[in-house]
Amino acid sequence: MGKQRRAAILPTNIILLQNVVRRDPESYYEEFLQQYSHYQSLRDIFLLNPSADEGTEFADLIGFVSAVCNCYPKETANFPQELRTILLENHRALNSDLREKIIQCLTMLRNKDIISAEDLIQTLFPLLTAYSSQTASQNGSNVKALRAQIYSTLISLLKSVNTGAKNQKINRSTQALLFNLLEQKDSQGLWATKLTRELWRRGIWDDSRTVEIMTQAANHPDVKVAISAARFFLGADKEREENFEDKSEDEDGFDMTTLRHQFLINKKSSKRGRKLEQAAKTIKKKNANKGLATYLNFSAIHLLRDPQGFAESLFNNHLSGKNSNKYDLEQKILFMNLVSRLIGTHKLTVLGIYSFFLKYLTPKQRDVTQIMAAAAQASHELVPPDSISVVIRKIADEFVSEGVAAEVAAAGINTIREILSRAPLAIDETLLQDLTEYKGSKSKPVVMAARSLISLYREVAPEMLKKKDRGKGASMGLQAGEKKVPQFGESGPLGIPGIELLAKWRAENEKNENKTEENEEEEDEWNEEEWEVDENDSDDGEGGWVNVESDDNMDDVSDVDISEDESTPTETSEEDKVAAEKAITDLLSSRILTPADFAKLEELRVQAGVEKLMGSTQKNEELVDSATLVGPVKYKLLKEERIALAREGKDDREKFGSRRGKRDTAHSTTNKEKARKKNFVMMIHKKAVKGKQKLSLRDRQKVLKAHVERQKKGRH
Repeated sequence: MGKQRRAAILPTNIILLQNVVRRDPESYYEEFLQQYSHYQSLRDIFLLNPSADEGTEFADLIGFVSAVCNCYPKETANFPQELRTILLENHRALNSDLREKIIQCLTMLRNKDIISAEDLIQTLFPLLTAYSSQTASQNGSNVKALRAQIYSTLISLLKSVNTGAKNQKINRSTQALLFNLLEQKDSQGLWATKLTRELWRRGIWDDSRTVEIMTQAANHPDVKVAISAARFFLGADKEREENFEDKSEDEDGFDMTTLRHQFLINKKSSKRGRKLEQAAKTIKKKNANKGLATYLNFSAIHLLRDPQGFAESLFNNHLSGKNSNKYDLEQKILFMNLVSRLIGTHKLTVLGIYSFFLKYLTPKQRDVTQIMAAAAQASHELVPPDSISVVIRKIADEFVSEGVAAEVAAAGINTIREILSRAPLAIDETLLQDLTEYKGSKSKPVVMAARSLISLYREVAPEMLKKKDRGKGASMGLQAGEKKVPQFGESGPLGIPGIELLAKWRAENEKNENKTEENEEEEDEWNEEEWEVDENDSDDGEGGWVNVESDDNMDDVSDVDISEDESTPTETSEEDKVAAEKAITDLLSSRILTPADFAKLEELRVQAGVEKLMGSTQKNEELVDSATLVGPVKYKLLKEERIALAREGKDDREKFGSRRGKRDTAHSTTNKEKARKKNFVMMIHKKAVKGKQKLSLRDRQKVLKAHVERQKKGRH
């Protein structure tokens, strides 16, 4: 009876069979064996002729067995390996639907822990690089769809295995595959850069080994691979920050507490209950994503193992070597920017790049502002001034003269200022004073550029300026001996700019805390004494008064205190220096600086203007925006632009001109309209006056003559 009943309720649809088998595997064991034997027969037929189209039945059976194989592990022990073999050996002959179905089923088996993540990666990764660029272009969308599916599957898989904690075993094995891929000379290494960049953007891979993959890719002989790696070092960090900012904004925009409150207050219904349940699932999913191991907040350029060797290899392989001919100007500028960023960030020495810039520093050169920005980024205080001075002289000769346009001269002076803010010794006094004379130019951008150069050297080396350009503060500093010309190779205290501010701040905090504790103890003692009342004290108000000194005496005391405070700094300046050095040494020897300390250090540097005193307003990784070198430029508008500017904001008007007689009823009427409605007697004198005003010169003479005659007659 039981078998007949099961046969009667046996569903004909394979999806329904899949559901009932998972609910009760023992009862539907025979039905499973029937479908599994059907799968085996279709599998054997397929292996005899893989190119034959078996329709959707074979794909449906693969999906059915994948969904229920965890219920019958012994019967389906060989099923995962069979799928891997079919995919790896016949992926070119498979139709796109069946191939996509097999990849989805392998991913399902991984989610059920039937196969390991390593097995899935070892299966899918060869398919990603199995097709060359020529084959991919011939097959068209099928290969593109396959690569896109494998790419997204690998990203999702690596994200899931690194949720909660880093799975270094899977990461290392996958990175080894990418290293092997980059050893090939063709463009297949491009997939290594794509995967690495996406995993870096998501914060899944964030260590030095990841950066080492892109380092090897940047020196790859293939142009596409090298360019992709160079763009990673220049832009991947910004993409990662934007990605995490977007995630935080999404999380902040969802309030589970509000939804629960609305559900309790409003009328309860099944629809609202489903909404609340769905919201709870969304919150749970987001909290699970928060479990992703926190990424290290380091720039890719800072995680390089050998920045000096990397910069030299980039310059030799892509810019100065024989292989540089295969790159166009845009690609060369990309490598210039990367090499200069490396030099400025790590204070490297690649002397050949400065002479390399010379042939591109001309006003007629395309994208010359980007090259000038790269030249500024490649400058720092540890480069010999003679190497940078040739660049400054070239820019001054080509860009700064009376015969060039104002924006060209402004760009030249601004670039020189950016270079000198990093290497102030790379210019002589004669050239510097010649450039500062442009403060009297008729062009505003040129004047602003020249004044910024003067402001820089007022802080860095005012002795190199003319006396009239030094300013009051710099002149007084020179007389007091506080302003000194920087020496080559000189750096800030103990190599950390502004560390003395952090030491001073911590010392003051400790001092204030000690004072606060002492004051609290004294206050407690005073309170205890206050409550001890003397028996001789009376409440009749006849106690003695306390004599208080007059305000004049207090003014005298304050004057004395101020004069003493003014004289103290000059007398104890040496003691202050010794105390500051001792505080710095104690700080660095007694504790390890934490990220909070560095954040406070940055805040103190901004407040005290340390960066300005050092002649630089850039951070450790110094960037120069090429758009800011030119300055504000006002171009002459074309005729069409002028017409559009004149019509701006006047689209609602029917006609440009007078609106006389076309006013709405809501507005007041004109004086002429009001005069029409007034009484004639009220307006007759105005008409007479108006008539007199319209008299000709001859008529005026007649009226005046008649008036004189009437006056004479009246006298007689």
